[in-house]
Amino acid sequence: MNFLRRRLSDSSFIANLPNGYMTDLQRPEPPQPPPPAEPDRRQSGQVSGGFFSSITNVVKQTAASAGLGEQTVGGPGRRSRILLIIDDPHTDWAKCFRGKKLQGDFDIRIEQAEFSEINLVAHSDGTYAVDLQMFRNGAKVVKSFRPDFVFIRQHSFSMAENEDFRNLIIGMQYAGIPSVNSLESIYNFCDKPWVFSQLISAYKSMGAENFPLIEQTYYPNHKEMLAMPTFPVVVKIGHAHSGMGKVKIENHYDFQDIASVVALTQTYATTEPFIDSKYDIRIQKIGNNYKAYMRTSISGNWKTNTGSAMLEQVAMTGRYKFWVDTCSEIFGGLDICAVKVVHGKDGKDYIIEVMDCTMPVMGEQQVEDRQLIADLVVNKMNQALSKTPIPSPQRPTATTQPQSGTMKESEQSKIPAQRPPPQGGPVQPQGLQSDSHQPLHHLDTQRSPGQDLLPQNEPQRPPPTTSQQPRSVGQMPPIVHNVESQSSLQTEPPPKTQPHPQLNKSQSLTNAFNFTQSSFFRSSSNEDEVKADTIRNLRNSFASLFSD
Repeated sequence: MNFLRRRLSDSSFIANLPNGYMTDLQRPEPPQPPPPAEPDRRQSGQVSGGFFSSITNVVKQTAASAGLGEQTVGGPGRRSRILLIIDDPHTDWAKCFRGKKLQGDFDIRIEQAEFSEINLVAHSDGTYAVDLQMFRNGAKVVKSFRPDFVFIRQHSFSMAENEDFRNLIIGMQYAGIPSVNSLESIYNFCDKPWVFSQLISAYKSMGAENFPLIEQTYYPNHKEMLAMPTFPVVVKIGHAHSGMGKVKIENHYDFQDIASVVALTQTYATTEPFIDSKYDIRIQKIGNNYKAYMRTSISGNWKTNTGSAMLEQVAMTGRYKFWVDTCSEIFGGLDICAVKVVHGKDGKDYIIEVMDCTMPVMGEQQVEDRQLIADLVVNKMNQALSKTPIPSPQRPTATTQPQSGTMKESEQSKIPAQRPPPQGGPVQPQGLQSDSHQPLHHLDTQRSPGQDLLPQNEPQRPPPTTSQQPRSVGQMPPIVHNVESQSSLQTEPPPKTQPHPQLNKSQSLTNAFNFTQSSFFRSSSNEDEVKADTIRNLRNSFASLFSD
């Protein structure tokens, strides 16, 4: 080091270097700072601890946002479950669930978004993650979490552009997320003719008097729209909501024109006879709560849900309750549903449509209806989360697990057959050493009566056809057990009455080696002969070494 200092401090060496290189060598060495005092060490410890604690907090927040850890709300020790509500941002569902808790003192964490802001990935082992990318107050918000329950209030499919979200319903069903209504029913409601077919089944079983369903004709495409119906008719194109895709046709010329429009849409269409309505009735069911509303058009539009209309709540009759209960049984049961009924000027009622959990709340009882929906969702969450989760099945390894199971069975079949330890016996654990010096006649009782002890130099060899004899299915376990015990006993020589103390150690090694080999080379008779010769040679070698 001193040589380098002298070499680098040479003026000629420094002069030959380019400008700017090693200009700090000629500066005096700065004085070494004194060792930090105790307060400085505490301060540095606080700084480093704060640095690592900040990293830990970031990791915890990231894991919590991804749904990997248990969410905490309202302070330490608070547990929560995530409820994903799919609805437009005009309705703040967090207010409806405020103060509500689940069984086990779990809080409810609300995540509300629209279908267009949601994406997800699901795996067959039950793991999944939902991603949200949305704009709130002019800022982009990105979240990733695992919802425990889903409540859908938005239509998952419509003929309008970019309103087909059936792939998300499939993903939620793939992930097994419980919901209200069921994801199966929500997917079935993605086509109104499919839902109407369920009403036809109820109509056929109950009759027109008990279930007055409107007449309807289904056309899979425009090519079948040739037969002229009775006019006026209402043509419904595809799957649409809120009065979209509905046209009133007065004559066959307009019907041909609308058929050409259906050809451009490349979808199905339905026709219904036009009912000159006096008012509409909407019967809704939220759990066990029933309400009926009457809607009368003021603007004169034949669509009562378009333009101005007067809405009032009417009495709930037994006839209305029967209709909505009947419709709530389709697709495995609907917890939230509504039935639309047209009351014509002829005094008759016509059931035209049934809606699921996406039905809008209306009238002066909107706040009460939302609270009823929130209570229903909480009850469904308690039922879904109280069930014991089924563990995901582990994929077995085809090469390792069966072999390990076979080895365990072979070892268990060998251990009960206690063979006599020759020449001192194998070394056993400390807790079992007292049993190794039991009398010889007691150990011989474990042999079969037909087995005789042979001299040491001539051990009995198993017949080559013993392992190859056919065995019946019912007798396989006891026969296999006897063959293994006999082979293990016959390959060992008889013990001496007075074993030499030095031979115990050598014979322990021999027996341990023999036990390992016999667990793998039991199937072949030739290998048994080689094994017996090897053991006999090892025994003679060790005996000659320690007997001198």
